[in-house]
Amino acid sequence: MNLENDFVINLLKDTGADIYLVGGVVRDYLLKKETHDKDIIVCDRKAKDFAKEFADKNDCAFVPMDEVNNIYRVVFPDKVNYIDITNPVNGSLEEDLKRRDLTINSLAINIKTGEMIDITGNGVKDINEGLIRAISEENIKDDPLRILRAFRFSSVLGFHIERNTLKYIEQNKDKILAPAVERINVEILKLFGGKYAHEVILQMDKLGLIDVLFPIMIDEKKVPPNTHHHLPLFYHSIETVKQIQDIYEKSRVEVKKHLENVDFGGETRLAHLKFAGFLHDIGKFSTWTIDADGRHRFIGHDEIGAKLARGILKSQKFSKKQIEYVCFVIKHHMYASAVVSAPNLTEKVMMRYIRRAADNPIDLIVIAKADRLSAQGPAVTKEMTEDNINRLNYLQDFYIKIKPTLKPLPKLLSGNDIMEELKLTPSPYLGEIVDSLHNAQLEGNVTNRDEAIEFIHEYNKNSH
Repeated sequence: MNLENDFVINLLKDTGADIYLVGGVVRDYLLKKETHDKDIIVCDRKAKDFAKEFADKNDCAFVPMDEVNNIYRVVFPDKVNYIDITNPVNGSLEEDLKRRDLTINSLAINIKTGEMIDITGNGVKDINEGLIRAISEENIKDDPLRILRAFRFSSVLGFHIERNTLKYIEQNKDKILAPAVERINVEILKLFGGKYAHEVILQMDKLGLIDVLFPIMIDEKKVPPNTHHHLPLFYHSIETVKQIQDIYEKSRVEVKKHLENVDFGGETRLAHLKFAGFLHDIGKFSTWTIDADGRHRFIGHDEIGAKLARGILKSQKFSKKQIEYVCFVIKHHMYASAVVSAPNLTEKVMMRYIRRAADNPIDLIVIAKADRLSAQGPAVTKEMTEDNINRLNYLQDFYIKIKPTLKPLPKLLSGNDIMEELKLTPSPYLGEIVDSLHNAQLEGNVTNRDEAIEFIHEYNKNSH
């Protein structure tokens, strides 16, 4: 980000107000990262009045974000750039900066003079040295969400959390669930979106935070390695998160673009996929059996895991779209590998997979690859792994090639059509017929209305 050439900053300079860039925008400026959202503090005007006047003058949208805490957003016509505007806490810029979470987020730049204000004396130094340092233990106690923010920035930036901050976190870890679950969820997804999420999760676990945030992991940790898994189950889940990140980084551009989409929850598909990767085997403990020959089995763990995840995510107030996505991935995390294990991987077989995977053919292929690469027990040979990955790549390439030609499946018969045709009333049986017809379309066995009518009559006849 070039402060001199930034059109937003030049517009702010023209106002003549006493304005400071603060927080993340300053951190990103020092890290030479481009940013389109800017937090500013206005010291000589009421934030609301300034934001309204600035928005009107520059043809921007004015959005009250938090009237209680006096925060207002100005959104530019490009819908990309925006500014969050507030006044300093208790009228003091110094006090405002000292009350923030981390030294790297407590910097300010005077818009008029370009002067850098480093209130703690450590902000610039910590950015240069790659350190996460809490401003004080008191600030963590005031808002325990800052514990998660420390780990989130470590995951995203690859910075190390310094010793005293780790001590503050450990001493206050029992407060981690005090913030609203919605705020916790935002930090968790941002954390999973970071390149170093797997390392951070391990560090959080050493401090006892994972068991508090995700109690289901207490049971997952009881499942040991087996002939197919070289790692205990909990560490297999973390390794899956790492492998998803590695696969993303090495993937062709179409895969990267898909995983970088922000389709729900305000974070990328990649962040949600890594979160699903962390949870993908939570159904294994409750389905765990050991055969007479010593083989470990987890029959139905995908279905059970999806049900468990749904309950967890609902209780944690994730959005409906987030829940549907994560549960879909968990339920079907083995599907792509099962498809490519077919002796004859025909176009029809691959098309059926693409239809069944809905919007997620790439996502299911990526987690299947990550799951395979994270399970390298003695019964898994190098040749088995290579063959599986090559076949998954073949399926992925086929999908990317034909994706531009794909059209949604037509609705051949409505529920009312089926009731009229078969003289039925609304019932679970009607839903069963609707699902069966849909599956027949996915299989390519029903392609038009006449075939659909024939199918439902045949289905009805065979069910009675």
